[in-house]
Amino acid sequence: MAKENKAQRFRLTLVNDSTHKHLWVFHFQKSGLVLTVLSTLLVLLLGAFCLVAFTPIRTFIPGYPDARVQRAAIRNVMTIDSLEEVIGRWEFYADNLHRIMEGEDPVRIDSLVRARAAQPLDEAERARLHGRDSVLRQEVMDAERFGLDGKARQLPIEGMHFFPPLKGVVSQGFEPTLHPAVDITAPANSVVMAVLDGTVINAGWSDENGYTIEIQHDNDLISIYKHNQRLLRQTGEKVSAGSTIAIVGNTGALTTGDHLHFELWYKGEAVDPAKYISF
Repeated sequence: MAKENKAQRFRLTLVNDSTHKHLWVFHFQKSGLVLTVLSTLLVLLLGAFCLVAFTPIRTFIPGYPDARVQRAAIRNVMTIDSLEEVIGRWEFYADNLHRIMEGEDPVRIDSLVRARAAQPLDEAERARLHGRDSVLRQEVMDAERFGLDGKARQLPIEGMHFFPPLKGVVSQGFEPTLHPAVDITAPANSVVMAVLDGTVINAGWSDENGYTIEIQHDNDLISIYKHNQRLLRQTGEKVSAGSTIAIVGNTGALTTGDHLHFELWYKGEAVDPAKYISF
């Protein structure tokens, strides 16, 4: 009975048919043969996986993306990002235009970058700042309407004829302290024009304002045009009122869409261009 329970052993022999000499003999059991076969298959599968996963052979597999497909995918992702940015700009422009047509305050453009980093205020702090802002606005309005003697303030530039620098929509108005300029939104590639005869005193680039051009006019007047796509005049060049000086754009860090940031300075003081120019 013990002999029947004994594990059966097998022998695999390679014999020379002429000399009957044993060239190779392999002894094994049934369980050992199964284990050997499974181990061999596992090693072969692991080797094939490593060969495909870590060598260029994987590019020959049908449907596997090669380097050309990967480069095309990266370009598509970049194109999609650019399109999303353009769509976002147009949505911002349309929303701002709708707000203006509804009589609401437009969304500020130049302050968006700063606003992203700002921390939210609580209700008490917001109410306090709103009160101070209202007082400041009233003081500025009173200062603009009346002089020290109580008479209406009259500036010599009120009788001048200004050409509008750009035909568009005023998306952000003049604020003496926070925003001494007006922002005018317009479609891309719109031309920017000089408001008066003068001489270009600065035409160049800055990281915050992009392509900027400044013009010195008579009567201590200076006009400034920021965030242009391209400048058409050089420093020292004479320009006439209504002549093209730049192409509206979206350059510089403090901008999120095609618009013109226009400033008007009189004797070193920023004045509200909307009082003298119809945009």
